[in-house]
Amino acid sequence: MPIEYDVKDLNLAPAGRLRIEWAEREMPVLRLIRERFEEEKPLTGTRMAACLHITTETANLARTLQAGGAEVVLTASNPLSTQDDVAAALVSYYEIPVYAIKGEDNETYYQHLHAALDHQPHLTMDDGADLVSTLHKQRTELIGNVVGGTEETTTGVIRLRAMAKDGVLRYPIVAVNDALTKHLFDNRYGTGQSTLDGVIRATNVLIAGKTVVVAGYGWCSRGIAMRAQGLGGNVIVTEVDPLKALEAVMDGYRVMPMQQAAPIGDFFITSTGDINVIDRHHFEAMKDGTIVANSGHFNVEINIPALAEMAQAPPRRVRPFVDEYTLSDGRRIHLLAEGRLVNLAAAEGHPSAVMDMSFANQALCAKYILQHAETLERTVYAVPEEIDQEIARIKLEAMRVEIDVLTPEQVKYLASWEEGT
Repeated sequence: MPIEYDVKDLNLAPAGRLRIEWAEREMPVLRLIRERFEEEKPLTGTRMAACLHITTETANLARTLQAGGAEVVLTASNPLSTQDDVAAALVSYYEIPVYAIKGEDNETYYQHLHAALDHQPHLTMDDGADLVSTLHKQRTELIGNVVGGTEETTTGVIRLRAMAKDGVLRYPIVAVNDALTKHLFDNRYGTGQSTLDGVIRATNVLIAGKTVVVAGYGWCSRGIAMRAQGLGGNVIVTEVDPLKALEAVMDGYRVMPMQQAAPIGDFFITSTGDINVIDRHHFEAMKDGTIVANSGHFNVEINIPALAEMAQAPPRRVRPFVDEYTLSDGRRIHLLAEGRLVNLAAAEGHPSAVMDMSFANQALCAKYILQHAETLERTVYAVPEEIDQEIARIKLEAMRVEIDVLTPEQVKYLASWEEGT
């Protein structure tokens, strides 16, 4: 029986398959888990709906879940993040239903979410919590089938914890984002490299010697600041948290309010998870030619409606993924990727080597939820420490890195309180 799908063009599948295979070379942890899953089949009989960025790395996660016995359906977690050749390859070569087209409008985006939910999932896998939110708001008749889910990103975890706090979350969620093998590496090194990659691909503007304003200093923003500095940028960090601001100062960055940074910056990059981090009064102070980008999950961190109101006319598309807004006084503000995730819209997203650990967490947490479904409550859980440790160990082995092991004497010492000065 033919599978259902909605992708741009199945003729793109051969190219997508080659890129999926290329990404797999950098994903040894997930490959090992797939080999285990093929033998153990821990997900047999499980229907899974995954709302994720449809990339080469996600394709290898889907193959792993499929190898474990799951019936997997994929939909995009962002209208601009889909790699159309990958979506076609998943349908053509791996017979995985995919509902995702790069550049789809908002209406189509939500139609695709509903199409994925039509498969009546037992497990959800989310990146931003749009699937979970839609399920709880509009498809409540399906919740009885769901035993649990996972969440990939900071923004989604924030939304889900708010749902749990309000008592409206109706099944358990494991916050994959909060695993150490996820946010210490994916958020920092993945977001750092891929965001600058997206900015450079979109603009071809030299970073060295320019002032780069990074909004926030969470793990994603730390990576962005680190990579911008490494490319020769003069980095300014804006923050609302005094501890994170202090850390940014100690790491060698200038720290100031966004209003003070607005007339100084050449590039502005947001990654905070909050709304209107760059607002009308900031645009009013920016200099001509300023480049503004977002690497947070939703396109709300930059107040795009305010920018549009300030412009003399609709924006001019001067390069792919670069919209030029000309203000009443002639200053030009360049918005990248329509304010959406610049690393996925204008580039290819995180490198496979860091997504290897993130998606290993997804696969093992799916198995964990099924094994413990009867005892899990309707709240947001951390990734079990043993899963985090196992993934780190496998990754080190794949990198041919060896570490020390405690001697029995050292174990005893660390567990005792008698010995002192």
